[in-house]
Amino acid sequence: PEVIGFLHLGGLRTALYNYIFAKKHGGSFILRVEDTDQNRVVPGAAEGIEDMLDWAGIPPDESPRRGGSFGPYQQSHRLDLYRSASDVLLERGAAYRCFCTPQRLELLKKEALRSQQTPRYDNRCRHLTPSEVAEKLSQGLDWVVRFRLEKGVEPFQDMVYGWNKHEVAEVEGDPVILKGDGFPTYHLANVVDDHYMGISHVLRGTEWLTSTSKHLLLYKAFGWTPPKFAHLPLLLNKDGGKLSKRQGDIFLERFAQDGYLPEALLDIITNCGSGFAEKQMGRTLEELVSQFEIDRITTHSALLDLEKLPEFNRIHLIRHIENEGLRHKLIREVQLLVEHVYGDQQVDQEVLEKEYVERVLLLRKGHISFLKNLVSSDYSYLWIRPSVSREQLQTISAEVDEIGKLVLGLMTRQAAVLTVEELNKDLKSLQKQTKETKYSSMMKVLRLALSGQQHGPSVAEMMVTLGPKEVCGRIHKALSS
Repeated sequence: PEVIGFLHLGGLRTALYNYIFAKKHGGSFILRVEDTDQNRVVPGAAEGIEDMLDWAGIPPDESPRRGGSFGPYQQSHRLDLYRSASDVLLERGAAYRCFCTPQRLELLKKEALRSQQTPRYDNRCRHLTPSEVAEKLSQGLDWVVRFRLEKGVEPFQDMVYGWNKHEVAEVEGDPVILKGDGFPTYHLANVVDDHYMGISHVLRGTEWLTSTSKHLLLYKAFGWTPPKFAHLPLLLNKDGGKLSKRQGDIFLERFAQDGYLPEALLDIITNCGSGFAEKQMGRTLEELVSQFEIDRITTHSALLDLEKLPEFNRIHLIRHIENEGLRHKLIREVQLLVEHVYGDQQVDQEVLEKEYVERVLLLRKGHISFLKNLVSSDYSYLWIRPSVSREQLQTISAEVDEIGKLVLGLMTRQAAVLTVEELNKDLKSLQKQTKETKYSSMMKVLRLALSGQQHGPSVAEMMVTLGPKEVCGRIHKALSS
């Protein structure tokens, strides 16, 4: 993937398709940092990208951090290679030195825009004789290297878009391949690196499709065999506009901070795209790899509806909660969240015990989209004992003492493991033992005594979550206050 800033959803999707394709065919997935445009290099971005690929569960096999046998994996560390490659093209006459000043190029551009044409270099230095070049070099003039675009490009077969060709020589001037600062442009660097790194397949965004003919002319000039190309259609928001980088809404760090599971992101960006037999939510990375077929990728833009992301997260959270290994990580995260949100209030250490948090997770599975939902005010009763007075309970039913006694009796009998189904039956039969309290009122009394709230999960679920000891403690406390 091309690297300029931090990783956003579009970059993640490109990386993911490369990762899936590599794993499907037993290949290596390579992260190369393309930092040849020194004006656009963001400090720490390359590290951030690798961190985010690790977070997303699609780590590269070879990268600046991991190394590999075709390094270095950062283009700014490979300048000698590009310099000698451009020398080869100069010797063969496939490239030439251009001495045009930035001012002249700026004038050309203004002139073209004034006459409503697309700005392009007029290839002036292409026609310099060897003696004119020697003369300019002896004067110490600045120069760049430009590649001669030849007319009559050969069509190539893109793995997504089929047969393609773009007559680049007719629409643009000869491109700069080596700049005055000794840095290559993307066109030279990616061709040279793909060759020397033994890259077999390049999956990249469709914005590079029109440049591919230019890259293939470079391969031809070097006498190298090009890799196969697959251009991925655009990733757009659901109304067809570009994803906004403005508020940082699409950068992965943001999703990680907001508590999304990486699997939910991988799932939604492949779900809105193509390459798979059918659309289904909840696919794991293993399933994505096994179901992927590159010839199923269509050229339609992928429309991403981020409003559906919480639902994707809910589905993947269920899977994490059901998996014993993954559940342990979630328990630790919930404990940290509770300490963070309720740390300054009196949290009983018992509610942070592993068994308790695990019970909360298993009972609320499917009802929550994010772990952080569990520390919202709706669920504060899980972590903090409510303060409810007897008077409050009596406004609902005059029989609060009787109800309390019945439930305390039930809890002491219920030594076995509580289940929500059993408890529901027991509570229904208890209600028949009251004089005039309706079932709904009895539930209101219990809900208020146990949680201090008027709504939430079923009373039976609350009781199972809290456990017999805590239920008795809370009822005693409410009746005696």
